[in-house]
Amino acid sequence: MNQQKWSNWSGYQQSQPEHILKPNSIEELKSIVQNQSKIRVVGAGHSFTPLVCTDATLLSLDNFSGVDSINVDVAQANIWSGTRLFNLDQYLEPIQQALMQQGDIDQQSLAGAVSTGTHGTGVDLHCISGYVEAFELLTASGEILSCSRQENTTLFEAGRVSLGSLGILTKITMQNKPRYKLKEHVRLCSVKEFFENIDLWKTQHRHIECFVFSHADQLILKTLDITDEDIQPRKSSWPSEDALLSMCCGLTRSFPAMNPKLQKLLSVFVKPTTFVDWSSQIFPTPRETKFNEMEYQIPVESGIACLQEVLAKLKHAKAQTFFPVEFRFVKGDDIWLSPFYQQDSISISVHQYYKQAPRLLFDEIEPILQHYQGRPHWGKMHNMTAMQLKALYPKWDDFMQLRAQLDPTQKFLNPYLEKLFLDS
Repeated sequence: MNQQKWSNWSGYQQSQPEHILKPNSIEELKSIVQNQSKIRVVGAGHSFTPLVCTDATLLSLDNFSGVDSINVDVAQANIWSGTRLFNLDQYLEPIQQALMQQGDIDQQSLAGAVSTGTHGTGVDLHCISGYVEAFELLTASGEILSCSRQENTTLFEAGRVSLGSLGILTKITMQNKPRYKLKEHVRLCSVKEFFENIDLWKTQHRHIECFVFSHADQLILKTLDITDEDIQPRKSSWPSEDALLSMCCGLTRSFPAMNPKLQKLLSVFVKPTTFVDWSSQIFPTPRETKFNEMEYQIPVESGIACLQEVLAKLKHAKAQTFFPVEFRFVKGDDIWLSPFYQQDSISISVHQYYKQAPRLLFDEIEPILQHYQGRPHWGKMHNMTAMQLKALYPKWDDFMQLRAQLDPTQKFLNPYLEKLFLDS
């Protein structure tokens, strides 16, 4: 297939690869790696940065799906890396396992989510990469390396968040937990009440997050907790939340002055809801309204102050957005390029409707996030340079040396990663 057009989920990132390949076996995958000079691996295209944009070979692992082996005693599963998160439950349910943690989008491939440090929320919960117990990596030389805390330890420490720059993940062993149900509760809460109580609430719930509107006195508070209650599945509403979001985004785009009035109608749009279901059904939320996103991980002690400053800036920003700011907690880890490396964090996400130029808004907000020593989510838009990133990551140079050893011809780098990694 020659010169096909590829675009990410939002349509903001586009490229024209010379080849788009979808191998059916490890042997075919090895052959591609040995015969192509430049390769980027694509999952669901849910990154907003040019991580996979290439004019060379774009490689999909969609045919590498399912569970290869399990360890029932410790609730682990060795999973093919191309498995989409939304398909994973069909493989884990029969063995009575579930992921420890997920975000609210489940379209990504497992390898894509792991490689970018994708996360959910919870003060005692890592990003998805933090629950990787082992992986197999196909290197530029065509060798498959088994990596864990006991084998190829250095590569294991670096490779759980590597942006696809060390090689191709083929299988990933996840530390799961016995299948469990979650109780989701969504309600409106005053911004003042949230700031006064969040230090207590964050320890009372397994998962807590909020969606804060810059022009409203109330926010949307969402909590998830493990429960043994009977299933109460989500009910569809009319008009749906997505339909309302699309309508308000469209109005804000055409008539920016309406944004404060629309945001203050939260109590009309949002009613308290409680649902109970298996974790794989509760974690994801339908996302039909397309957007582009910028997200930074702020040291937990500075997160509230950063959020308050972001909201104040958004209120008077030249570029308006109807989307709320998303606020989450993530536990620190020991992964070299994880945005949570040795740092418990508060995740602050800013979104812009896909029909509006995202950088007009993000350029106004990003300096605040950087002022608070934030680390950008690798799959979401940012303007940080290699030198800035190097100052935030103690193991930056070690990672770059390891990458150069594994891939001396830069087979797995595209122009975006060359700029990000080689300009330091």
